Amino acid sequence: MTSRERVLAALNHKDPDRIPVDFGSTPVTGIHVLAVERLRKYYGLPYRPVKVIEPYQMLGEVDEELCEIMGVDVIGLPARNTMFGFPNENWKEFKTFWGQTVLVSQHFVTSFDENGDLLIYPEGDTTSRPSGRMPRASYFFDAVIRNQPVTDDSQLKLEDNIEEFAVMKKEDVEYWEKQLLLTGQTTRAVVANIGGMGLGDIALVPGPFMKNPKGIRDITDWYMSTVMRPAFIQQIFERQTDIAIENLKIFKKLAGDRVDVMFICGTDFGTQDSQFCSLETFRELYKPYYKKMNDWIHAHTSWKTFKHSCGAVEPLIPEFIEAGFDILNPVQINAAGMDPVHLKQKYGRYITFWGGGVDTQKVLSFGTPAEVEKQVLQQCEIFSRGGGFVFNTVHNIQANTPVENIVAMVNAIKKFNGVK
Repeated sequence: MTSRERVLAALNHKDPDRIPVDFGSTPVTGIHVLAVERLRKYYGLPYRPVKVIEPYQMLGEVDEELCEIMGVDVIGLPARNTMFGFPNENWKEFKTFWGQTVLVSQHFVTSFDENGDLLIYPEGDTTSRPSGRMPRASYFFDAVIRNQPVTDDSQLKLEDNIEEFAVMKKEDVEYWEKQLLLTGQTTRAVVANIGGMGLGDIALVPGPFMKNPKGIRDITDWYMSTVMRPAFIQQIFERQTDIAIENLKIFKKLAGDRVDVMFICGTDFGTQDSQFCSLETFRELYKPYYKKMNDWIHAHTSWKTFKHSCGAVEPLIPEFIEAGFDILNPVQINAAGMDPVHLKQKYGRYITFWGGGVDTQKVLSFGTPAEVEKQVLQQCEIFSRGGGFVFNTVHNIQANTPVENIVAMVNAIKKFNGVK
């Protein structure tokens, strides 16, 4: 099988020739830029600064050389702009807190605050308030909340909370035309992320890509609003999904069947032990709008739809399936109720688990290589039966993950797959 055939077989719940693998195709299946550099060094690849393709989490480019070594079967077509509202272009060198020289976009513009923390600006515009902060001891940015909680509902305006959603412009179409050219140069499966479909994603709510976000932008205020102002949130979601479908129509004309998976959202619904909302809230507030987008995609394309949600979301998985999601990521196997045997037995015929291959919180980050190998082989045995599994870790591989453990993971996948 080609990589694309392998992924499509898994997505259609058929046994591929081996488990397909993803590292780097989405903002939630990537590798921190420091770990990428260490992997390149381990495998004896020539030194060159690694590109930061997603600056919010400081994810590094998993380039063709690493893809070949790691057996990657997927490529990603990222959104036109990063989380801080600028395109990745005209790369320049940047020295990080941890001493690594990386490549960043020319629009990656920063300063330091009084504590020595790194501040980054939306669209690279230093006349705006900074929208991200990286503490000196950190390896990625946190969003800066620039809005006060809304105390007067009479001041709420729908347009303030949908400002970031717009129908594709000429420059967006030109960008996607160039991106889609890459699909003719690969035998890998293609995941596209056109953006605009994350309903209430708290990484996006503060608007780190916007110079002057208005409306409900404080994260606590947003969560409270789902209870206190559900009708207003529904108005936001209604307009957002209408715009999303218009963009899906445009993208469908450009992409046709050259795309295999559409990244819908990274909205988290789970904590380590429970859910962020009740089943009733999900059904009433989120599900109709997810279903609206997924139904359009399934009626007009062959694409599979990708839902990211961390945490203990087992009670919500039937709702995800009914909402039309084909894929669940990251499959947080160490969260409450997320036992892999149970998940596969109960839901494996209906949804593809894209992740769950190894626990990144404890095993990959703090275990031994032998412990990593043991868990990877175990997870592959459980999740791979009857297809419906694409190997990835439980969320992105973090900065200081021991390179020996990452290599042990890669070798264990190859061992299970019978690949030398």
